[in-house]
Amino acid sequence: MNEGNFDNVSFAIGLSLAISSSVFIGSSFIIKKVALKKVNSLGITRAAAGGYAYLKQWIWWLGLLTMGVGEAANLMAYAFAPAALVTPLGALSVLVAAILSSRLLQERLNFIGKIGCFLCVIGSIVFVIHSPKSEEIQIFSELCEKLVDIIFLSYAVTIFVMTYIVKTVFVPRFGNTNVTVYLFICSGTGSLTVVFCKGVALAIKDTLSSDVNNFTNFMFWLLLLMSILCIIVQMNYLNKALDIFNTSVVTPIYYVMFTILVIIASGILFREWEHMIFEDILGCICGFLILIIAVFTLNVFKDFKIALKDLKHNPEQQLKTIHDFESFT
Repeated sequence: MNEGNFDNVSFAIGLSLAISSSVFIGSSFIIKKVALKKVNSLGITRAAAGGYAYLKQWIWWLGLLTMGVGEAANLMAYAFAPAALVTPLGALSVLVAAILSSRLLQERLNFIGKIGCFLCVIGSIVFVIHSPKSEEIQIFSELCEKLVDIIFLSYAVTIFVMTYIVKTVFVPRFGNTNVTVYLFICSGTGSLTVVFCKGVALAIKDTLSSDVNNFTNFMFWLLLLMSILCIIVQMNYLNKALDIFNTSVVTPIYYVMFTILVIIASGILFREWEHMIFEDILGCICGFLILIIAVFTLNVFKDFKIALKDLKHNPEQQLKTIHDFESFT
């Protein structure tokens, strides 16, 4: 198999894993939300207030297991495809969450939501077509050299310092009123999680496909440990955000913040954009913008009672829709 065919097969495997990952992760959002709502209905201390009663709910553990499967598929996807492709496809998890929420959370998917689903699919297709198909870093030893690069280290230190500042200064004051406080911690640590998980996946793939045993390398275990720690931080603060704020607010903001920071982190470390032509870069930007619009459309307007028949000339319905929008904003 020549190098071009190998890259195509690797890309196809990574793409399939990324899509399946989105299905599992999107499902886990809804399953865990069901568990949190059940805990809140019992009058037990909420997750946002430091409570951990949700750990006694088997539904929450099912959601955790589902997320674990999704994250495992996501981890392996990073071994076969560029992070700049895998991460934006997380928008498909929003599509899955929107469909399941209409079934399990009695949140009706209106006409605008269906448009959002369509845009989500279109944006994903555009992004896949124009995304980077191969990477500059192919083996784990090259990644280890990049990890100690001063630019990436500066980014990592900046994220850690800002996370600490937000946790100690902004969380006590604004955590329960401003959703971006919790989600910045999730997104910042999440961008590093992707980098660390990419390193772990690359080490495993490199070990299985060559004579090099990366399991004896100190960097492999350090990356694995950092991945676990970052995932724990993400889960903790994402639970807090989901407990306080509506999923229609949490999901789109988290997706946008997380994806942008991941693209920045992976761009610094993996240099996936260096050899892309201008048309593909523009295509990726357009695809990402479509995905952002789709994510916001799916979530922000999902509580509006708008059907296709309401688009006909109906003054009373139009006035009601305007009133609902003004009340929402």
